[in-house]
Amino acid sequence: MKGTRFIGLDIGTGGTKGLLVAPNGKVIATAMASYPLLTPQPGWSEQNPEDWWKATVQVLKELTQKGKGAPVGLGLTGQMHGAVFLNAHGDIIRSAILWNDARTGAECREIEERVGSKRLRQIIGNPALAGFQAPKILWLRNHEPENYAQVRWVLLPKDYIRLRLTGALATDASDAAGTLLLDLRSRNWSEEILSALDIPQGWLPKVYEGPEITGVVSEEAARVTGLPAGIPVVAGGADNAAAAIGCGVIRPGTGLLSLGTSGVILAHTDRPQIDPSGALHSFCHAVPDKYYSMGVVLSAGGSLRWFRDALGLPEVTAARKAAANPYDLLTAEAAKSPAGAEGLLFLPYLAGERTPHMDSDARGAWIGLSLAHRRKHLIRAVLEGVGFALNDAWERMVALGLAPPVLHLVGGGAQSGLWRKIIASILNVPLQQLEIEEGPAFGAALLAGVGCGTYDTVEEAVEQAVRVKGELEKPDPSLVEFYRPKYERYIKLYPAFKKSGVWE
Repeated sequence: MKGTRFIGLDIGTGGTKGLLVAPNGKVIATAMASYPLLTPQPGWSEQNPEDWWKATVQVLKELTQKGKGAPVGLGLTGQMHGAVFLNAHGDIIRSAILWNDARTGAECREIEERVGSKRLRQIIGNPALAGFQAPKILWLRNHEPENYAQVRWVLLPKDYIRLRLTGALATDASDAAGTLLLDLRSRNWSEEILSALDIPQGWLPKVYEGPEITGVVSEEAARVTGLPAGIPVVAGGADNAAAAIGCGVIRPGTGLLSLGTSGVILAHTDRPQIDPSGALHSFCHAVPDKYYSMGVVLSAGGSLRWFRDALGLPEVTAARKAAANPYDLLTAEAAKSPAGAEGLLFLPYLAGERTPHMDSDARGAWIGLSLAHRRKHLIRAVLEGVGFALNDAWERMVALGLAPPVLHLVGGGAQSGLWRKIIASILNVPLQQLEIEEGPAFGAALLAGVGCGTYDTVEEAVEQAVRVKGELEKPDPSLVEFYRPKYERYIKLYPAFKKSGVWE
């Protein structure tokens, strides 16, 4: 079926975003609806899946009204690793536990003991980490047995929305790879891991490749969303995999840097590239039979968002009066500080850290505060601290020979010229912005286009729809030289804090 427009829907941490896209990549309409993050205890991060559905209905209604024409298909993407627990009736048992939740340290150790750390990495391509889905299932068993006894299905966030849209229980290989339950090479559930952890395979949905059709929009979903009943919904992909497609990272030698709530450096690979140290993740791509390696900073844009919410009242107030973006005012204030923030360093471990420390107990800090420091220095240190944390992942990628020569840049943080210059100079790699910077939702829309027959392959979709914008953001040679010793100071801080025991 050749079609003229398709929808990409991204179930993000801060909200759900939808795009209506034409075959040439033009975005016809956009819509966004936000929802709260629940933090009932320190280190816990949850959301109500019903909030995702309400936001989805709002976004799809808005897209169908703006678009003035029926889409021919829909692709799904969203935050990885979350656990949605459903009973036999399909009802939500408890709030979903999210990717940045840090409660499952004991369960991660349990998984490593049951499976063996070496064997786990051989099969899954990753160590057991608190953010992944499997430890959450064990946590429910260990801490909420009354809820565990009701479980019939365990879904990822975007796949709960699929269930509400189509009635189908399905996922895709790229998102399933973040559960700690998928065999990376067979691209299907690992019977060995499931058996070792006593998790029934029947709790998990069928695994598809990204462009495959998993179901169609039901009459009930059509009634509440405004979508035509019967249009196909493709498997889609994990947010990072979909973002990679949306910015053309589908071949060896291509990579992306995402500055969203988390920070991601990702490089395409044709086969699994497992980091022996476990510092980099290896996941299935949403491109059929392809893979990617990835480093993650848990609080990238999230660090700046935290500053805005906790300390950014002047900028928020001024932005409200001027109908401006408070982040623009925050980065404008940071630009008044010299590089290096007068010796101030920031650790962005506000929700623990992934690459390279894999430590859910790590916490954030400013180091080197003095009476001379002002708000401009605090904000500048946040921007630079995120850059240093991303460089931890980048240096590991360079060491393994996986680093591409240019990184395509996506995410809200990419809008800041100052932050782009800081990160390009710390990593010493050019950054390339794209004409369409809609990230995961755009990639999900392209996957829908493939599934619906508008394009024959993901490669054709990228060729027709993805275009770069403007000049490269090149490293500033003077800043490259300036930041190197600052980074050497930065990397000494984690082991010093860890050894001190202040995070225990």
